[in-house]
Amino acid sequence: MQTVVVYDSVYGNTEQIAVAVTQAIGRAAGAGAKERVATFRVNDVRPAHLQGVKLLIVGSPTHRFRPTESIARFLASIPDGGLKGVKVMAFDTRVSIEDKHSRLLNLFVKLSGFAAQPIAKALKKKGGTLLVPPEGFYVDGTEGPLKDGNLARAAVWASNAARGLPHVMVV
Repeated sequence: MQTVVVYDSVYGNTEQIAVAVTQAIGRAAGAGAKERVATFRVNDVRPAHLQGVKLLIVGSPTHRFRPTESIARFLASIPDGGLKGVKVMAFDTRVSIEDKHSRLLNLFVKLSGFAAQPIAKALKKKGGTLLVPPEGFYVDGTEGPLKDGNLARAAVWASNAARGLPHVMVV
């Protein structure tokens, strides 16, 4: 695999973003490109799936301002230096703090952030090179659905990043 998308999803929202990202990377690679993109739910990914990866994209819903335990375990399982030479991207799904109108929530977000930031930090710690800043995609309420426009925004985020990769051919 040259590009691998690994995600966890509780209510299906993060999975929808992962699929949109995968499809956008594939489109950016073009019909005749040798780029291969694979998507795995975190519990289905195996070490062999990361062999030869050039771009690793990891996404999680935000739970208590952090990624899910499954994503945290996956990140911890990557050997130190295991992502040397690999470009990495991180995303999460989250509730918009503007929708909550809560000073306490704003304080926690300022202190802790959302899941994408610790994912990106862990990927960099394992030797990965962050291709673009971590990104968040918004859901309505705890269970979703995704807010309007977020699937399209995810596709643009991924395809713009992919177009900057030298190993991706754009037709």
